[in-house]
Amino acid sequence: MRRKTRIPPSPLPQRHGVDPVRVRLPAKGPWGTVRDHLVERLSGAGAGVVDGMLDAGRIVGADGRPVAADTPFEPGLFVWFHRDLPDEVPVPFPLEVVHRDEHIVVADKPHFLATTPRGGHVAETALARLRRELDCPALSAAHRLDRLTAGLVLFTVRPEERGAYQTLFRDRRVRKEYEAVAPFDAGLVRPRTVRSRIVKERGVLIAREVPGEPNAVSRVELVEHRDRPGGQGSPGGLARYRLAPATGQTHQLRVHMTALGVPILGDPLYPEVTAPVPAGDFRRPLQLLARSLEFTDPVTGEEHRFRSGRTLAAWASYDRWAAGSYDGPSDGQ
Repeated sequence: MRRKTRIPPSPLPQRHGVDPVRVRLPAKGPWGTVRDHLVERLSGAGAGVVDGMLDAGRIVGADGRPVAADTPFEPGLFVWFHRDLPDEVPVPFPLEVVHRDEHIVVADKPHFLATTPRGGHVAETALARLRRELDCPALSAAHRLDRLTAGLVLFTVRPEERGAYQTLFRDRRVRKEYEAVAPFDAGLVRPRTVRSRIVKERGVLIAREVPGEPNAVSRVELVEHRDRPGGQGSPGGLARYRLAPATGQTHQLRVHMTALGVPILGDPLYPEVTAPVPAGDFRRPLQLLARSLEFTDPVTGEEHRFRSGRTLAAWASYDRWAAGSYDGPSDGQ
């Protein structure tokens, strides 16, 4: 049996709630030095960036000592460094903690805040914020919520327990309920269960439905509807929908609502990809909310049921939302 490689603890502390980058050198290759491998591996950053980090002593080994540019390539060697943080516009809405114990943290995430560091969103993420605000550097996300979606996200406190909570989501043992505001269609049969096959290709913004065995299942129910003169969507008015995904494909609810002819208000990708909004434009959030999470705690055996306290802005005041006057969750709480 192949022995699992033990990963040494990071010699660098977190910075702004963000972990250092860990790189493990491959088992073999043509590189003569660690520097040569890093220049090729981090080619997007440019050779000058890697050389500058090496010269400044910012790339370290497991002992915390700086790695010299001429350090010979060693298969399996681990090195760490902190990335240069991108310029980020702070998301000006609160991240509410709805539950905290010695095992988990459940947060009510605002629109526009990414769950975990990725791409241009690093320090301005729910995970980094919570690590700083709760002074809990070991905190990790058990699952992810789209940056544009608001609502409940589960985080784990102890690294050794993270896998148990992640398994809940993998095995579909978490009951999730979402809420959305979208056009009302009197001819749409509800409630209904939508089944389709959804694929999301790397580098492509949108997911799409394709023929084949269904891998995405969503239950759609109408909660209430009301007339709305003019504006976006059908002339039949607006509706508030309850959505229950049985699976977790990327953009699943957004794709299924679009396929039903009632795309979620404020969606920049479905049914059509719109021009990117400038950084810092938080005026018209996607009207999708992760309303509730229910599960049996795999560590304590306790039955949990958490519910978001937010109200979607387009339902609280459609005219203000449509005019781009959204100024945060206080509009609807």
